[in-house]
Amino acid sequence: MTSVTIMTIEAWDTLSDTVKEQASVDSERETGNANKVRSLDHDELSVVYDDYHPLVYKYIYRRVGNIEVARDLTAEVFSRLLEAVHKGTGPSVSIRAWLFRVAHNIVIDHYRRRNSNQHLPIEEQVSGSNPDPEERAETNRQIDEIREALSLLTPDQQQVLALKFLEGLSNNEVSEIIGKTVGAVKALQHRALSSLQKQLIRVDEEVPS
Repeated sequence: MTSVTIMTIEAWDTLSDTVKEQASVDSERETGNANKVRSLDHDELSVVYDDYHPLVYKYIYRRVGNIEVARDLTAEVFSRLLEAVHKGTGPSVSIRAWLFRVAHNIVIDHYRRRNSNQHLPIEEQVSGSNPDPEERAETNRQIDEIREALSLLTPDQQQVLALKFLEGLSNNEVSEIIGKTVGAVKALQHRALSSLQKQLIRVDEEVPS
């Protein structure tokens, strides 16, 4: 593998880590919060909304690519949370996994209503440092390569990479969200990363020296 490809993969890792940090939530705290939510603790419901609304919105926006649609679908996610809580069927362990599972299903329903099976590529964003113009241009080029490579993956593969590396979810949480076994999640991740690496190597080889 050449240095350019390594740099590209490192750029992907940096992007993943940036969003993963935003999505990190302590598991013990989640369980305690889930119990409070199921008991109709209004203060905890407000905390859950404040904590998870930005994450759910970003996830949905990456899938639909439209601000107004993302806002509407995000509102529907939390509307379903309130409805489930009142019925006694809200999250029992992981609030985050429950919300992302509902968001996943809502996005699927959205595309079905549009009679389209095509999911938009994952959107990457750079935050933090302000590199000089040459570094910025190189980073943008690498991100464009990653975005193009991601667009060639299957929707399931894109979904697993988005949940695992952009949202920072565990294999068990991804399994719960997409309704597949942990083994299937691992297989999808392996195939996606293998395909992504092959595509990035191909792009790298085509870059004139």
